[in-house]
Amino acid sequence: MAARPVSRILERLVRSSARGCSSGAPVTQPYPGEPLQPATEELSRRRQFLREHVVPFSAFLTDSFGRQHNYLRISLTEKCNLRCQYCMPEEGVPLTPKADLLTTEEILTLARLFVKEGVDKIRLTGGEPLIRPDVVDIVAQLHRLEGLQTIGITTNGINLVRLLPPLQKAGLTAINISLDTLVPAKFEFIVRRKGFHKVMEGIHKAIELGYNPVKVNCVVMRGLNEDELLDFVTLTQGLPLDVRFIEYMPFDGNKWNFKKMVSYKEMLDTIRQQWPELEKLPEEESSTAKAFKVPSFLGRISFITSMSEHFCGTCNRLRITADGNLKVCLFGNSEVSLRDHLRAGASEEELLRIIGAAVGRKKPRHAGMFNISQMKNRPMILIELFLLLQDSPPASLSIFSWDPLHVQGLRPRMSFFNQMATFWNSVPQTPPLVPQWMGSGSPQRHYSSHVDSDANSKCLSPGSRVPAAHSGPWPTSNQLTHVDSEGQAAMVDVGGKPDTERVAVASAVVLLGPVAFKLVQQNQLKKGDALAVAQLAGIQAAKLTSQLIPLCHHVALNHVQVQLELDSTRHAAVIQASCRARGPTGVEMEALTSAAVAALTLYDMCKAVSRDIVVGEIKLISKTGGQQGDFHRA
Repeated sequence: MAARPVSRILERLVRSSARGCSSGAPVTQPYPGEPLQPATEELSRRRQFLREHVVPFSAFLTDSFGRQHNYLRISLTEKCNLRCQYCMPEEGVPLTPKADLLTTEEILTLARLFVKEGVDKIRLTGGEPLIRPDVVDIVAQLHRLEGLQTIGITTNGINLVRLLPPLQKAGLTAINISLDTLVPAKFEFIVRRKGFHKVMEGIHKAIELGYNPVKVNCVVMRGLNEDELLDFVTLTQGLPLDVRFIEYMPFDGNKWNFKKMVSYKEMLDTIRQQWPELEKLPEEESSTAKAFKVPSFLGRISFITSMSEHFCGTCNRLRITADGNLKVCLFGNSEVSLRDHLRAGASEEELLRIIGAAVGRKKPRHAGMFNISQMKNRPMILIELFLLLQDSPPASLSIFSWDPLHVQGLRPRMSFFNQMATFWNSVPQTPPLVPQWMGSGSPQRHYSSHVDSDANSKCLSPGSRVPAAHSGPWPTSNQLTHVDSEGQAAMVDVGGKPDTERVAVASAVVLLGPVAFKLVQQNQLKKGDALAVAQLAGIQAAKLTSQLIPLCHHVALNHVQVQLELDSTRHAAVIQASCRARGPTGVEMEALTSAAVAALTLYDMCKAVSRDIVVGEIKLISKTGGQQGDFHRA
């Protein structure tokens, strides 16, 4: 083993004002008494020195396949007050007793050892690392380590506005912020907590302080947020962001399955349809990301392809969990406790032999997505990796009008749940929530995912509103179209039909009764906002109709609109769902499924209050665009 020599010159370079990295992180102020040097000059001198003083890499951190591990991720805590659906089970995870977690001194001892052996990048993770009280001090202590070039942190962003200035002053050079949706209500659904506005404020603060790029981690999950890919790319148009789309990975408790995973190539195809000029950027050595850029955009996008195209051959990462276990592979279940050896009084040489043995056993690649999903491994929250946020729920609804970034495609003063509904269907602008005052004199709550007449929507423009269906005869058939000549179920072949604009509207009524009606009207249900959840369910159901109704064709919907109105005269909720698409087959089943599932969801939200709830009047209101003519219910 050849340890790095200690050099006074290196010490000065490491501790100088130019503590930066290739990621473009900001520069901190020099130490007292040191002359102020231009950042580019100091970085150039520092890199030149390191090139001229190259020494053999540590044998203890080199595996049997020649991979040199110079990147260490340290989990500072297992705690996180979120329950991100891909990160941990809804019920949480058993936490390690505090006495069994690494102390601050143990963390720094291990960090010093790894840096001495050649690690030049450390990333602090969790749980949520920013809930650890001494996180700023830990960064400051790491900043003093000779040879450490980059100190990064992966955070959910909730505490970032408060902590990033002192963290930057302490020496933090890189920042990753997790954000899986641009829709506040969907954000709350994914992480099972509130806090969207705080994450956005954290991103804004990182940009304000000069971090460039600010990396945004987005775990893409089918049926949940894959429809927001284009909106995330749009964020990079005017902001110095690196939006990193991450393939959904299997961990204990996140109920992973292959159908939920959206592959890198599928995401790339979707984005290239909108921006065919998208260009690939050169890949950095040992990078986990495939980077791309729209030529005219300020920022860029990346793909973390852990499942579909692994990067195990160039892996340079090691991980230390909060309880002191060394993991040489994120997806492996093999761990060795460095904490136990530290507390048993192991010498530096003994620790190095233990670390070297673990690194030497590292396999050439992980087991593959299907085998990983069957393996026993820690939930992601207990390993570290991609985090979302903590709980710090807003005290009022004032956040609905908050828009610190003035991002193109995100309209200010949006309704919380209307923004959710329209973004869920890739519509970038939405209207304010409109309270309707009914004849009874009581305030009525009215939820709609419909867009404003002046909205610059890529799904519904002012000139393409849902047309009024023409009334008239709708020819019917005396034969069932989904049955073949032998009486067996069969899907209709629509391959020869022309593509036309298809619109369908369906409705449903939920008779709530006076008690449940009042609680819904006042938004006092313990489960939360019943109208908003029902609206969200209706939109999602429309998109999943072909998975619910076996012989329905999959339809690429251009727009879904779900409205819920409270009718005080009947103590009822009236639901109307409309769907629009261009294709060879109609969308009446999508509209009917949307209305029905919205009604059932409302029932579910209210069933604890009353079982005397009636779901009914599910019916098609209108259908236009088909070869058989238009239909309009009288």
